Amino acid sequence: MNKKHIAVVGLGGVGGYFGFKISQANEASAKYTISFIARGETYDRVKENGLILLSPEHEAHTTHPDILEKNISSIQRPDLVLICVKEYDLENVCRQLAPVIQKDTVLLPMMNGADIYDRIRKIIPDHVVLPTCIYVASHIKEKGVVEHKGKAGKMIIGRDPQHFSADVDWIMEVLKESAIDFDFKDNSLSDIWTKFFFIASFGLVTAKHNSSMGTVCTDERQKHEASGIMEEIQKIAHKKGIKIEEDIIGKTFQKASTFPFETPTSLQLDIHSRKKDNELELFAGAIIAYGKALGIETPFTLKIYNEIKEKIS
Repeated sequence: MNKKHIAVVGLGGVGGYFGFKISQANEASAKYTISFIARGETYDRVKENGLILLSPEHEAHTTHPDILEKNISSIQRPDLVLICVKEYDLENVCRQLAPVIQKDTVLLPMMNGADIYDRIRKIIPDHVVLPTCIYVASHIKEKGVVEHKGKAGKMIIGRDPQHFSADVDWIMEVLKESAIDFDFKDNSLSDIWTKFFFIASFGLVTAKHNSSMGTVCTDERQKHEASGIMEEIQKIAHKKGIKIEEDIIGKTFQKASTFPFETPTSLQLDIHSRKKDNELELFAGAIIAYGKALGIETPFTLKIYNEIKEKIS
């Protein structure tokens, strides 16, 4: 029987962390074939040195996958694809994946956002896609080197609403064998949207004001803007039939207040450095698009979206 083939597309903070764990466990067991797809200098460094993960979880900091490729088009008959790219690359990556995946290939998107599943579905309509929520504090230290701090990374994975009874037990087994912390649920959408409340509202407001998470919690104007965005997300979630806790807005502020006062957000850092590729569409773009589709007005999000667009234009 052929080994299952697992491909990890993208070796940034998320792909590097989770891909490392899967590859390192597999170096000992040799149960699967592991492919990494990396571009440019990252490819060169990993080819020469292996993928390096600096993490308190691992004494051995290097792993060498079975296969290293530069291009998605080179992937051969994958059974599972971990899509670990920035959200603004998602459509492009899905278009490249469409010709190489098999009938039974399962897609596991490793990015946070309310619309990720829907966006994949538009390009790859028939395959199993597992809606996932990621928690991990990891980043690229240099090309081919990922640094992880804090708690162990965690994944919350749900069944595909369109392929509810698809057999994905073997994938959960891979994660267990790789010592990855995860919860597998029939429905992960509540978790995905609960995280979206937090990352979208705080990301957008800190980006507009170049402020911190603590400032959004304490400054009256910024707190009002974040609350307004969350109310719009709440209406969308309700209309879509996604179960969210009733006191989600208070709980989101409570969660944010546990971070150090000066904590930035990735969107704020990108906007402040005038980075054209950023998460603005992942956050505001998704809220505005869902609002239009569902007949829900989103004035808070729309105003901040336009103000941030002006900053980077």
